[in-house]
Amino acid sequence: MAFQVLLNFFIAFLWMFLSMNFTLSTFLIGFILGIIMILMMNRFIPGRFYMGRVWALVKLFFLFLKELFLANFQVLSLIIRPKMPIKPAIFALPTVLEKEWEITLLSNLITLTPGTLVVAISEDSKTLFIHALDYGDAEEAIDSIRNSFERAILEVSRT
Repeated sequence: MAFQVLLNFFIAFLWMFLSMNFTLSTFLIGFILGIIMILMMNRFIPGRFYMGRVWALVKLFFLFLKELFLANFQVLSLIIRPKMPIKPAIFALPTVLEKEWEITLLSNLITLTPGTLVVAISEDSKTLFIHALDYGDAEEAIDSIRNSFERAILEVSRT
C-alpha cells in the first residue's frame, strides 16, 4: 500500500513538472490521473489497490461520528431525567482483532463514545472489559460493537 501511495504522489508531481504549472489544481489532476493509472496497472503492482483501504477508513470515521452523535443523545436523555435510571455494569467483549494497533483503535473508539469506557484488556489481548453507563443486555452490546467498530476496523486493516 505504501508503494502505491508513493507512486501516486510521484505521478502527481511528475504531472505538475511536465505541465510546468505548479498549482494545487494541477497536482490534484495529476493525483487523479495517478489513481487511474495505478488502478489500470494494479495486476502488475504488489498488493491490493490502496483506495479500498482509504474508502474503508473514511467509512470508519463517519461511523464513529454517527455513533458519537447517537451516544451523546442517549447519555443526555439519561442525565436530564430527574431520577437518572441508569444501570452501570462491566462486561467482557471478546475480540477477533489481533494486531496491537487494531485493539488500541477499538479501545479508543469505545472509550471516546460517551457512556462506555474500556477499563482493561486481558493479558492475551483477546478480551476487552468495558464499563457501560446504562447496561441493558450484554449480547446486544457485544453485537453492536462487533457489527460496527470491529467490522469497520477489520475492513481497514484486512482489505
